[in-house]
Amino acid sequence: MQKARFPYDVAALNNLYGGDPVFSAIHMTPPAHESCQATGLSTQQQQRLSQLLADLQGLSDELAGDPEALLMLLRQLEQLHRSLQDGAFRSSLPADRTALFNLLRAMEQSGGWPYIPRLQLRTFMDLLQRDRDETDHPLAA
Repeated sequence: MQKARFPYDVAALNNLYGGDPVFSAIHMTPPAHESCQATGLSTQQQQRLSQLLADLQGLSDELAGDPEALLMLLRQLEQLHRSLQDGAFRSSLPADRTALFNLLRAMEQSGGWPYIPRLQLRTFMDLLQRDRDETDHPLAA
């Protein structure tokens, strides 16, 4: 049997929190009253992150109305998320149970696991069909 590369399975950690399924740049930046120390980022790192997020928001605004381009952007963001999760984050998880518990408690207190939900194509098609059915039947309201 091969030894696991990392002591904890991030995919299992993904299921710890079923919080709000909506993911946005707002969730990626701390509230104004939080210090950079509370986020684990230096002031300079927080400024760099804020600028990158603003640039991404600007790009998404430019792409508004172009679903194919926005889909490409979403896919690349998800790829980055998975790369960070399976690489740097996983390898930096504490090997000590107490330290891991403290990290999980801090995650819970600060908003949970940063999960990017994927809208299932079938669900999306069902929603479109439901909207179409409602507009086809004026008495359905």
